Amino acid sequence: MGGIHKILHSLGDTTVLHQVLRSFCQCESIAGLVVICRKQDIDEFQRSIAEIEDELHQPVTVTAGGETRQQSVQNGVSALPFDAAYIAVHDGARPLIRPADIEHVIADARISGAATLGVPVKDTIKLVQDGIIKETPERALLWQTQTPQVFRLNLYRQAMQLAAEQGKDYTDDCQLMEALGVPVTMTEGAYSNIKLTTPDDFAVAEALLRLNEEEESNG
Repeated sequence: MGGIHKILHSLGDTTVLHQVLRSFCQCESIAGLVVICRKQDIDEFQRSIAEIEDELHQPVTVTAGGETRQQSVQNGVSALPFDAAYIAVHDGARPLIRPADIEHVIADARISGAATLGVPVKDTIKLVQDGIIKETPERALLWQTQTPQVFRLNLYRQAMQLAAEQGKDYTDDCQLMEALGVPVTMTEGAYSNIKLTTPDDFAVAEALLRLNEEEESNG
């Protein structure tokens, strides 16, 4: 993003962070929110959250992350209330998450103990090594994983402990549960739940927001 902080970047009539918080605060299943950011950004994040404090119906805590995603989520877990039963881990760079999809994946996690949002891949995927196609996996079996990823908290803590003992540092939270031997349910989400990575992604997100607004205005 050329040095631009994408989570605090403007999107529609607000910011990426505000979009995410508003979506989660519309969910009855969400009891509280923990926002994880770099230590040097905490004050800026707190000021940004204070701008929409009147709209938020759940408490929001801001805490510093770690050097990796796994360490950051672990810091977030440490900031949870002692009586929390489940954790929903979400990428702040996915501002178009729909509240209904959040509730669906939480409902699946309550049944199985672990669930993630995702969508079937649209393209044929190739396994490539040294520039040569080695394998073509069956497309019907392939899904693109999204967030939130929801886990029963006691299972997640066990998975974090196992990863620490094995010296593993995963980039996807479902991998923690897979390593623990816990089946993870795939909950079908929406293709609009994109992750903002490049400036082009912001243009797509703006277009999707306008489309949603038009659909809502038309009933």
